[in-house]
Formats: sequence, C-alpha cells, structure tokens
Amino acid sequence: MKVLNIFIISLSSIGSNKLRAGLALLGIVIGISAVIVLMSIGRGVQNLIISGLEDLGTNLVLVWASPPDDKNYVPNFTLSDSDALLDKLNAPSIMTVAPEKHTFRKVAYSDQFVESDIVGVTGVYSEVRNLSVEKGIFITDIHVSNTNKVAVLGSRVSESLFEDNDPLGKRIRIGRSRFTVIGVLESKDSSGFGSDANDMTFVPITSLHSYLSKDVTSRGGISIDFISVKANSPEEVDSAMAETAKILRLRHRITGDDDFIVTSQAEILDILQVAIGAIVFFLVSIAAISLLVGGIGIMNIMLVTVTERTREIGIRKALGAKRMDILLQFVMEAVFLTIAGGLLGILIGYVVSTLLDGIPIGDQELRTAFDIPIALIAIGVSGSIGLFFGIFPAYRASKLHPIDALRYQ
Repeated sequence: MKVLNIFIISLSSIGSNKLRAGLALLGIVIGISAVIVLMSIGRGVQNLIISGLEDLGTNLVLVWASPPDDKNYVPNFTLSDSDALLDKLNAPSIMTVAPEKHTFRKVAYSDQFVESDIVGVTGVYSEVRNLSVEKGIFITDIHVSNTNKVAVLGSRVSESLFEDNDPLGKRIRIGRSRFTVIGVLESKDSSGFGSDANDMTFVPITSLHSYLSKDVTSRGGISIDFISVKANSPEEVDSAMAETAKILRLRHRITGDDDFIVTSQAEILDILQVAIGAIVFFLVSIAAISLLVGGIGIMNIMLVTVTERTREIGIRKALGAKRMDILLQFVMEAVFLTIAGGLLGILIGYVVSTLLDGIPIGDQELRTAFDIPIALIAIGVSGSIGLFFGIFPAYRASKLHPIDALRYQ
C-alpha cells in the first residue's frame, strides 16, 4: 500500500505542473521517436537491397578483372576463359557460365533516343541472372554463333523508344549499326546495387564485339568484362569459387597476384549487411544524443522540483515519512516521466514510420519495418534514463533535514 500511495502522490505532483512535465518529456519523446523511425527506415532499406540481391540467386559466383591503375587497361578475360569454366572434369561444381561485355551507346528509333548500357551476352545469361522476357524471346546461342544483329530491350529502354507501341521486329540504331528488336524484358526491381536491367540493351556478345566494341586481350582473344558463374547449389558455391580461381590462374599463367577477383552473392550480402548496419548504428547513435539531453533535462526539472517542494518534504518528514519514502517518490516521478515520454515517442515513431511506408525509391517502394523488440528496448532505455538521472535529485531530497526544510521560504 505504501508504494501505491507514493505512486499516487508522484502522479499528483506531476499533474500539478503539466507544462513543466511536458517540457521535461520533450527530449525523451524526440529521442525515442527518432530512434524508432531511423531503425524502421534502416531495416526497410536493408530488406530492399538484400531482397534484390537474393533475387539473383544465392548460388551465383561473380568474376571480374582486377585492373592496375591504367586507363587503357583491357580486361584479360576472353570467351575461351568462359568456355573453360564449363569443363565438368575440372569444374564439377559449376552448372553454367554467362560471360558479358559492356559498352555505352546511344540507342535510337525514329526521332526517339536513349543512352543505354549495351550488354553483350550469351544464351544462358537470362537463366543465370533470373531475367524474364515479357515479349518475344531472349538472345540465344544461335544468335551468338551467327553474330546476328538482334537486340533485347530493358523495360525502360523500350518505354523510352516506343512508349506503348509494340517494339518487336522494329529496327533500332545502336551507335552506327542497326539491330532488330526480338524481345523486351519484364520490369525488374533494382537491388540498388550495380546496374539496372531495365536500362540495358542486350545483344549477342559476338555482335557487340564485331559492330560496337572490338576490344581484344593481350592474347588476341575477344575481350569480356565480367563472368557470372552459377554453382550447382548454394552449398557448392565455395567449391565453384575455388574451381573458377584455379582454372583462371592456370589459363592466365599467374604465379603472383591474381589479375581477377572472385566473389559470391553471399559475400556481397554479408558486406552490405555490415555496411548498412554500421550506417544505421551511426544514425541511431546521433538520435540517441537527444535521449541524453532529455535525461539531463529530466534531472534539471527534478532538481528545481526538489527546491520548490522543500517545505513539503519537511512536512512529510515531520509527519513520519522516512528517507526511503522521499527517495522512492522522486525516483518514481522521474521514471514515470521518462517512461511516459518513451511511450509517446514510440507512438509518434510508429505513426511516422507508417506514413513513410511505401514511399517510392527508384522503381521500388520502401517498406519500413517497425520492430516490436526495438520498441521494448526503447521503453527500457527511457526508464533507465529516468532512474539514472532521477537518483541524484531524489537523493538530495531525501537528505533534507525536516527542521531545515520547514524553515525554507
């Protein structure tokens, strides 16, 4: 009963000066709501990027050149390197391989044009990269073998050139050459990492080399920029990476540092998760500073309250209240203020997170992720702040001598 009575007295004391209590709550409310909103946005961005990368498949191995500081450097990858990775005897963990070669050109039809990343690919590229064709067909191995001048458009490229018209069979101009459109890709959400297939134009890799970019390696082979390797399963990714590195070292006759980098989607995901986590932690740390300021504000308010209520404390002590009763009352007031501020901050944070849910980011929508455990932690933190910053004013109040307190004017 004593604790309940003290709690009722604490509520009555807080209610007697609502404006002061509200100002004391402000720092806590701002801090908690900022933490909740930033965590929600951070989780949403993390889910957005990770889901986009996972769409490519967790059994994907990526290989690209590790060039020196030379602007005229040509990657030392060739189509024959890509073919060598399909050797089941030396690379049993590899399912298929998709080389690609990039150049940037103006793509035009009639009086419409768009700057596009032109990607030379083989027939398995759409399978490796999980691309779907909305209209027509994708590049096939026959197109590659015959060096056909055909093209598959990304969704935005098609929309820019043809709007709502059917592009199939139309002849577009890429650079100084004309290509026939044989397909249009389905619009694909971008992961926010790397190139966006919606803005690409795909042609046979041999056609790109013959008509758009005639780069060759130091060994005289058709130069390629990038190799995507698909392992038989996610469990065999490490083996596929080791086999890829071994074959390329042998073919490039490497005895020192590799002239290429081999990584996997899983490694990229791990790196991104760490990077995003660090950024969110940094932002939350900044927001948490307002919690510290709010805690100091609570302490200041409680010190002023102790000073104003010195005679009240003296009367209570004269009537038999013990030091622990006084201490508990003022600690309870501080904790109640901060927990109330925490609850209000969580409510505001939830509302703001809900309002931000679905805002467009590029072609995608950000889905904020309000996390109940984070809200519970926020309540615990706000209560701890009240306890920490309320102890000194409460201790000061409990030490007042009844006679000195009754003399206070």
